[in-house]
Amino acid sequence: MQSQADPAVCKAGPIILIGAPGAGKGTQAKKIVEIYGVPQISTGDLLRENVAKETELGRKAKAVMETGELVPDNLVCDMVAQRLMAADCLRGFILDGFPRTVAQATWLDDFLGSERYAVHGCAGVPPVVIDLEIEYNQLLKRLTGRRFCPTCGRIYNVYFHPPRVPGSCDEDGAQLATRKDDSEVVISERLKTYERQTLPLVEYYKRKGRFHVIDADRDADAVAADLMKAIENGHRL
Repeated sequence: MQSQADPAVCKAGPIILIGAPGAGKGTQAKKIVEIYGVPQISTGDLLRENVAKETELGRKAKAVMETGELVPDNLVCDMVAQRLMAADCLRGFILDGFPRTVAQATWLDDFLGSERYAVHGCAGVPPVVIDLEIEYNQLLKRLTGRRFCPTCGRIYNVYFHPPRVPGSCDEDGAQLATRKDDSEVVISERLKTYERQTLPLVEYYKRKGRFHVIDADRDADAVAADLMKAIENGHRL
C-alpha cells in the first residue's frame, strides 16, 4: 500500500498548469515557485539537459531527434520520473508542458501511485490541475500585440502595455520589432491546434474531479490569489 504524504514536507503537492499560449502560465508558475519554493519542471528543459549532459536517456533521445522524429513517450516519461524523484520535488512541483496527451496523463497517475514513488514526500497526493482560461480574441490581442526592443529586449504590447511613443522603445528609442511567430495567421493556427490537442486531456482530468478553471483575463495578482486557493483546496479533496 502506498504511504501518504507528510503534510510537514509536501507543501504544494503536484501541480499541472494548463492554458493556451499567452494565458499567463509562465507568470503564474513563477509566483507559485516564489510562494511554495517548489520547482517548475519543463519537459523541453529536461530534454535539453539530458542531451547536453549526455545521459543514457539523453543519448537515446538525441539519436531519435537526429532522424527528425519526435522523442517517444517512454523516453520523455523516464526523464520526468527521474526528475520527480529529486530532493527539490519533495515539497511539490509544477509540471510545464506535461502531460500533453491522455496517455501521458495516465502514465503520470500510475507513476504517482507506484511503489517507486511511495518513498516520496508527496506520495499519495494526486495532481491538482488548473486551467488558465481566457477568451480567444483576448489571447489574439495578447500575442499579436507583442512588440520587443531588439536593443534592450524590453517587451511591450500595443493593446495593454504600449510604449510612450508608438513604435519606439521607452528606454533607448530603438524601433520596436515583431517576432515572425506573432503574426495573426501563425497564432490563430497555434491556438486551434492547442484546443484540438488539449480537449481530451481536459476531459480526462474533469472526470478525475481535480480540475479547476480560473479566469486568466484579469490582473496577474488576482489570478494568482485564485490559483493559490485552487492549490490549497484541491489538495484537501
